Amino acid sequence: MPFTLAISKTRTPLKSNYWIWIFMLVFTGIWISTFIGTSDMNNWVLENTLTVLFTLFLIFSFKRYQFSDLSYLLITIYLCLHVYGSKYTYAENPFGYYLQDYFHTSRNHYDRIVHFSFGFLLAYPMREMFLAWIKLPKFASWALPIEITLSVSAFYELIEWAVADVFFKAQGDAYLGTQGDIWDAQKDIFLAFSGAILATTIVTVIKRVFNLYEK
Repeated sequence: MPFTLAISKTRTPLKSNYWIWIFMLVFTGIWISTFIGTSDMNNWVLENTLTVLFTLFLIFSFKRYQFSDLSYLLITIYLCLHVYGSKYTYAENPFGYYLQDYFHTSRNHYDRIVHFSFGFLLAYPMREMFLAWIKLPKFASWALPIEITLSVSAFYELIEWAVADVFFKAQGDAYLGTQGDIWDAQKDIFLAFSGAILATTIVTVIKRVFNLYEK
């Protein structure tokens, strides 16, 4: 089955889309491995609450609304990055420590990578949703992913504050992962925002260079 870069007008049955099955198997395998090997089960549960809700949305909406294979690939990569972070907590992620040693940085930047990836990897699927599902004008379909990334990132920081300071104080430091940076929340929001802008810019340039236009 060919790999689709845009949403098709004809919906493909789940059993016929081999790419979706590959993405699901890869993500499920990584997700299970993070659960089995987690160093902090309470933090894993907190970090994966939104993952479960988002996954359920993708499952139950599939019959009526389908993304392109490219969007499902981007979503899978993002979810894998997120659940891998939940395995060790973001501040103590081994890959982040490797990057810290390699680039001689002052902190573990794995959380920064995931926040940037939120905007960079999910802007294209959001664009598809607004353009093909909701039938919004092209300009709105380009602008809304950036605006929503900014809004959701800010809202997520409020959730982190509530979890850390109101509901689950014992898990606060692990869940926040600020590592002593008083501007951690603002930097996370900016990185997600920048990722969304970069993603939409790249897609715009590619479409203009190769004369690709949506019908």
